[in-house]
Amino acid sequence: MEKEISRLKEILAKSNYTVALCGSGMTEESGFVGIKKPERAYEIEQVYGASPEEIFTGAYYNTRPIQFFRFYKKEMLDRIPEPGPSSYVLAAMERAGHLQCIITSNIFEQEQRAGCENVINLHGSVFSNRCPHCGQYYSVEEMKAGKGTPHCRSCNSVVRPLVSLFGEMIDSRVMTRTTEEIEKAEVLLLLGTTMQSEVFSNYVRYFNGKELVIIHKDAHYSDKGADLVIVEEPGKVLGQLGY
Repeated sequence: MEKEISRLKEILAKSNYTVALCGSGMTEESGFVGIKKPERAYEIEQVYGASPEEIFTGAYYNTRPIQFFRFYKKEMLDRIPEPGPSSYVLAAMERAGHLQCIITSNIFEQEQRAGCENVINLHGSVFSNRCPHCGQYYSVEEMKAGKGTPHCRSCNSVVRPLVSLFGEMIDSRVMTRTTEEIEKAEVLLLLGTTMQSEVFSNYVRYFNGKELVIIHKDAHYSDKGADLVIVEEPGKVLGQLGY
């Protein structure tokens, strides 16, 4: 891997605009296994009597808020992962001027909590919550503190986590900003994800830069479309860059 690390350093040093796409592999570094993973999905269905694809939806939130928040608090808010090694390296890269934008599909703000500033949260954040009726905002601490379903103190409506639930469209402004950043990139880093990712595949096609780099722990057939592939956990690779 020494040769690949050396080449990655060279690629980053020559780039005037680098963008990182951060997938589920970044949260797995910190021990959070996505709810769509077969083993987690099976566990969830055994406990809640429904699949994650059914529970983590707007329809379930609207029609069965008690069951939705029982799941959401236990499986999301009680499992918020700490920033992993990659997140801190990305912050150091940003401070050094070698990383201009981070686009993440994760909802736990790991990059911001590690010190990154220019971050696009494609799917929102568990740290942002709002009453859909009166617009009052609530912190994640407030969401966790109350028993049962969180209701707005002002109007008693059920508070909504500002995360994209399964099947929901991403905000068009967020999509536009994401494509603009990728179009500007000279180097695109795919960290903990692949070119065929359900989330990122439609965005990767906007990349017309010089080098596309993939760093993830499992080889994938679509890797052949990249200029550099390193099959390893992102944190173990980024940690060798010297930031």
